[in-house]
Amino acid sequence: MGDIKKVKKKYLTPRKLWDKERLHNEIVLIGKYGLRNKRELWRAQAILRNFRKRARKAMALPQEEREKQRKEIVSKLYRWGILPLDATLDDVLALTVESFLERRLQTIIAAKGLAKSIYQARQLIVHGHIAVAGRRVTRPSYIVNRWEENMINYASTSPLKSPDHPVRKALVGS
Repeated sequence: MGDIKKVKKKYLTPRKLWDKERLHNEIVLIGKYGLRNKRELWRAQAILRNFRKRARKAMALPQEEREKQRKEIVSKLYRWGILPLDATLDDVLALTVESFLERRLQTIIAAKGLAKSIYQARQLIVHGHIAVAGRRVTRPSYIVNRWEENMINYASTSPLKSPDHPVRKALVGS
């Protein structure tokens, strides 16, 4: 059977839970990117926090090691489509949580016009109507790689594949 894996949290809760400014900023981001709850936002903030931490540690290293770490960090962010390949560690430190939220599958589908709104994009993904590179993806938080961006379409098994579907006609009409 094997050992049961203990699931670790992939986010940290804020220190001040009732900070008015932070709460307002979170609500704005949740509405703009169609997030289900604050945990999704905190998860994106944790990803950003980890990259920034790696960049700060790399800046303290000797020149050769710093360049090696920079290439490692920047190549990952380049694959995700967040930074250009010639970015510096200062560019990594200047990133915001919005740059990670923009690369979510849900956001890209809404931007490409495959859904009317960010909320409909989430519904289409969860219901299995969206495929990335021919593979059905049912996670709205899926980070789309740079090379996968042009391969997002309706799933082959989805009724939305047909251009005569009422939802597709409504998209063209608006």
